[in-house]
Amino acid sequence: MDVSIVGSGYVGTTIAACLANVDHQVTNIDIDEDIVESLNAGESPIHEPGLSELVSEHAGDRLTATTSYAGLPETDISFLTVQTPSREDGSIDVGPLKTAAEMTGAALADLPEGKRHLVIIKSTVTPPHVDTITDAIYGAVPADVADRISVAMNPEFMREGSAVEDFQSPEKMVFGTTDAWATDRLKALYEPIIETQDPDLVETDPRTASMIKYANNGFLAAKVSLINDIGNICKEFDIDGYEVADAIGLDDRISEQFLRSGVGFGGSCFPKDAAAIVAEARESGYESLMLSAALDLNEHQPGRLLELVDDHVDVNGKRVAVLGLAFKPGTDDTRNSRAVPVIEELRERGADVVAYDPVAVSDMRERYPNLSFTAADSAREALAGAHAVVVVTDWDEFATLDEEFDEMATPVVVDGRRTIERREGLFYEGLTW
Repeated sequence: MDVSIVGSGYVGTTIAACLANVDHQVTNIDIDEDIVESLNAGESPIHEPGLSELVSEHAGDRLTATTSYAGLPETDISFLTVQTPSREDGSIDVGPLKTAAEMTGAALADLPEGKRHLVIIKSTVTPPHVDTITDAIYGAVPADVADRISVAMNPEFMREGSAVEDFQSPEKMVFGTTDAWATDRLKALYEPIIETQDPDLVETDPRTASMIKYANNGFLAAKVSLINDIGNICKEFDIDGYEVADAIGLDDRISEQFLRSGVGFGGSCFPKDAAAIVAEARESGYESLMLSAALDLNEHQPGRLLELVDDHVDVNGKRVAVLGLAFKPGTDDTRNSRAVPVIEELRERGADVVAYDPVAVSDMRERYPNLSFTAADSAREALAGAHAVVVVTDWDEFATLDEEFDEMATPVVVDGRRTIERREGLFYEGLTW
């Protein structure tokens, strides 16, 4: 099929490269000329394992990029993958996505006679805003053309750091449609994946599809916060929270997934989606208690991490190393990274903060220009002369550190991810163990 993808962030770029890899002809549409130029040059604008290779392989052939919507009516399917950032009250800002929807609709006003087109909302929007985006599309086209356009909600369940693998080997696919033709087109689009991977297919309406996405992420966010809460209690009793988690994870009603307690969750999905659905529910007159508590507990964890630092070192005027800036390993994304409040609170304590991350320093500088820290080129450089080190992201390379700790002024290690092994010569504290 010929596919248009509006937006070239994590979701849009990954979908484009993966669809091109199963022989679809894909055009990315983005307002950022630098991103368009990078894609056409075969360079991925984001760090994601396996993505650069796919973009390089298919750019200029099955994958192209442009700033123009002019060619969109000639394609069979278009995806809307524009980000929906959070407002201060937790609700989502659908303004950029609505604009993209209006521009998509305006382009589809020139849909060739007799041709049908499917618009797929891939961006994460709350159920009421599914209607907002759908109305924006239909409001930009004449009535006779609108009859030949279907709008579907097809939420993504890709994890940053494994997005390519998750797209190519999904556990489930959710098709939120209002007509059989749209459902059939979605199945045809994903046929190469469905035939080889046999994912569970959920066929429902667009608003329910949207809610499935929020429920999925809300449940996982609550699970992470619950195990963090249990881990905090274990720490108070001098019990290893991970040993407890290993045992309860054997219960198939619970499972071992998302039972790694620590400094909390970040990224673009869990914090934003949980806050968005809480805000949307509040707008409707319902106050969520459990999901609100999950968000509150998540904000509490960085402070507990630094309380453990305070037990060993007065950091005022001292060098403190922070290992990890990305919200999780495998990505350069620092959105809602737990490193941000950790660095902010260390600075409030008067610490001289030196941070290291294998790939995320540039993204952190760009997203948080007022965050004050010195960037190190290696973990060794960050640790040299430090009076304490806090581990915020569980990159594999941090687990192999050894003699680097000998270069610290005082070997105080406070681990927020159970990455460093306790050993002789270190004043080691685990956050929940």
